Amino acid sequence: MLIRLLISSLLLIIIQKFRKKRLHIDKSDYKAFILLSFFSPFCYFIGENFGVYHVSPTIAAVTIATIPVFSPMLAYIAFKERVTPVNMLGFILSFTGVLVMVMDGEFRLTASAVGIFWLSFAVISALINIIFLKKLAAKYSSFTIILVQNVLGALFFLPVFLFTSLGEFIRTTPSIAAVLSIIALAVFGSTLAFMFYTTSVRAIGIARTAIFSNLIPVVTAITAFFFLGDIIEPGHIAGMVIVISGLLLTQLSHKRQQKQKPKN
Repeated sequence: MLIRLLISSLLLIIIQKFRKKRLHIDKSDYKAFILLSFFSPFCYFIGENFGVYHVSPTIAAVTIATIPVFSPMLAYIAFKERVTPVNMLGFILSFTGVLVMVMDGEFRLTASAVGIFWLSFAVISALINIIFLKKLAAKYSSFTIILVQNVLGALFFLPVFLFTSLGEFIRTTPSIAAVLSIIALAVFGSTLAFMFYTTSVRAIGIARTAIFSNLIPVVTAITAFFFLGDIIEPGHIAGMVIVISGLLLTQLSHKRQQKQKPKN
């Protein structure tokens, strides 16, 4: 994570050099940026990484997929974002689709309590992060938020790296594939994906943005089919259809509300 965030930060700093806009953060927002970065990427990835040590990828996927389920409640409590019954149906339907995709034919789901604890910690961290993200997105560009977030995130991970991984890092010679994978995670995961996500939170709100994360297992399954030769089972296809149907329900309701607004 440290290397990934450092690469992303360096890329964004280089881009910033060519931008005409000056990077400026109000002192009153320092605390919000620090808390934003502390809860994600730092706390979120600590929880997620420790969680997957103790549970299967299936359990991890289902637990992380609860973030969009809780997001509507968070959006209403923190920002009074309106959530209609159709929206809620869409959230529940999409989550059900994730369950169908990741559970086995007998619908078994067992997990270590320690793993669930760490994954729940990741979910709570992500939800708290969203609160600060929503507030900052109303004032700063997505580029500025992600640049500051990644730099501060790298600073949070630095002492953890020095105390737990420095020796192993020095002794290890990474493969070309591993290096390219980290670069891809830095560019696409820690840079572009977060910038698009931040822009979406500003444009359509917390709840409707969070639901799109349930597309992650859908896109993963399709990509693995084409590039890794993985087999897509009938259950996967059924889950994909349910996920996308639920997502469409949440967005179509929003479109209807937009059309009903009076034009000036």
